[in-house]
Amino acid sequence: MKPGVLVGPSGTRFCVWSPDAAQLWLCLFDSDDGEVRLPMLRDADGCWHVEAAHVGAGARYGLRADGPYDPGAGLWFDPDKLLLDPYAPAIDRAFHYDPALGARRGQGGDTAPLVPKGVVAAAVEPPPPEPPRFASGGLIYEVQVRGFTMLHPDVPEAQRGTIAALAHPAVIAHLQSLHVSAIELMPINAWIDERHLGPLGLTNAWGYNPVSYFAIDPRLAPGGMAELRGAVAALHQAGIGVILDMVYNHDGESDCQGPTLSLRGLDARGYFRHEADGRLVNDTGTGNSIACNAPVARRLILDSLRYFVAQAGIDGFRFDLGPALGRMADGFDPHAPLLDEMRADPLLADRIMIAEPWDIGPGGYQLGNFGEGWLEWNDRYRDDMRRFWRGDGGTLGAFATRLAGSSDIFSDGATRSVNFLAAHDGFTLADLTAYEQRRNDANGEQNRDGHGENFSWNNGVEGPSDDPAVQAARIRDGKALLSTLFASRGMIMLTAGDEFGRSQHGNNNAYAQDNAIGWIDWDGRNRDLEAHSFALAALRAQLTDLRGVVLLSDADVEWLDEDGRALTVGQWEDPSRRRLTLRYRASGVAICVNGAAQPCRFHLPDDAVEVAARAVVIRRPAR
Repeated sequence: MKPGVLVGPSGTRFCVWSPDAAQLWLCLFDSDDGEVRLPMLRDADGCWHVEAAHVGAGARYGLRADGPYDPGAGLWFDPDKLLLDPYAPAIDRAFHYDPALGARRGQGGDTAPLVPKGVVAAAVEPPPPEPPRFASGGLIYEVQVRGFTMLHPDVPEAQRGTIAALAHPAVIAHLQSLHVSAIELMPINAWIDERHLGPLGLTNAWGYNPVSYFAIDPRLAPGGMAELRGAVAALHQAGIGVILDMVYNHDGESDCQGPTLSLRGLDARGYFRHEADGRLVNDTGTGNSIACNAPVARRLILDSLRYFVAQAGIDGFRFDLGPALGRMADGFDPHAPLLDEMRADPLLADRIMIAEPWDIGPGGYQLGNFGEGWLEWNDRYRDDMRRFWRGDGGTLGAFATRLAGSSDIFSDGATRSVNFLAAHDGFTLADLTAYEQRRNDANGEQNRDGHGENFSWNNGVEGPSDDPAVQAARIRDGKALLSTLFASRGMIMLTAGDEFGRSQHGNNNAYAQDNAIGWIDWDGRNRDLEAHSFALAALRAQLTDLRGVVLLSDADVEWLDEDGRALTVGQWEDPSRRRLTLRYRASGVAICVNGAAQPCRFHLPDDAVEVAARAVVIRRPAR
């Protein structure tokens, strides 16, 4: 029997997987939170089910499970813990952490007042299936939904911080000015705060701590799936795809001290990876690791992906800590059952799939290894480009390799690189040129959290500066970084606000800053930098060479120094060399890079061009 909720003409069928439980109850709640418990029946496969007569759309419910309680053996059955159905399509309110949620059996009391209830959803005719909206070599725009529009002056106050705001004409116009191919929404699934945040007066702003893989967090979408469906339709009409950032590597129940909310209370042994001695595996740094290739977890993941494609027309997915999807007993396997099923699935096979190809588990760095059909975040692009522009480590050879698609990583004829210079995790693009050291004190961890090495620089003053020369240098460097990104071969990614110089005041791990640190300051944006970004986006849209994904050969391009001569072997690795030209032979398009501190006149086979210090010029041949 298929897990989940099925609404029929005379009631609703509920089905839940829990093979080791002795008894399950469906718990129905009325408007006063009065509870009615219906015993569920177990079938031979370990699924528990019940037909609830006269229960339909809008009904609120939870689950209770009883059975052996032995956390060391992965058995957490506790009927005092109200559990969220892993397949619940919606919840009635957001999760909030309370210590009682993690109490041992018999010590914490009934958690029903603390746990959001699942909500039965009416059957909705899904939109007709359509190919994903996505342009090869285009721009992915990473968006943290709440912070993106909390301060947007054109978005109505009631919509700010929600998915509905993404459909506002002012937002769509901005995306179109950047020629965005697809927006990538940071997690929208219902999540819970980490238990250390409450005492610090902080909340999780990013959502990388999910409890449900189906229900959307009500803080982001008060209208639930209908709200997401409406925003996706508006973006599709504007020619913009929608990618969801999914967190399948762990869930918000954390380690053995964490809350029991859903998967743990139903089948911890099936959903989570365990050491031989029974301890939870922690390849994520969050306390637990989902057993992505175990049958029950694999089914949950695939069903939730299909759900968002079928119900909202989602164009693709980005996977946080992606190696978890392919981790088997003997290491990462690009043909692990989950990955192969995703490739073969009729609903998922044509979707955009993007891996963050690293985690902290054994063999966790897998950049370049996800194989055909997968795009991959390229942190070597990020680091090599930052080091080049910082000026104390990056070579012309590394710069050119990244600019041309990273053929040393993706060697099968086409690049699968997602090139980025900054992402949600780390310094913003503007802070990259203003801070050498992170400033994460507001996170309450004595500035120990976040990346320690950012390959950043400050142009002579750490942090904010009123010096016009320092400000000008930072804008100059920002333009050079943006120009590098837009001139790079393969997919490119820009985090929302980096196109106009957003700052997080040096905080490079703003996951817990649901405030002015993490919100985009639209009124304070740098209009000069924004205009530069719009111009770059228009140029990239016009020049097919820049959007190409086929890896380049000497027959396609020539690499020249500033005098128009072919670069020699020694020049590629000479750390003092800061200038080069990439020229496409067929079109004549040239990318002139001047990473030196002085302006330079570049000589080309048919012309010359002036390039300012620390700048990139994309030149089209004269007509």
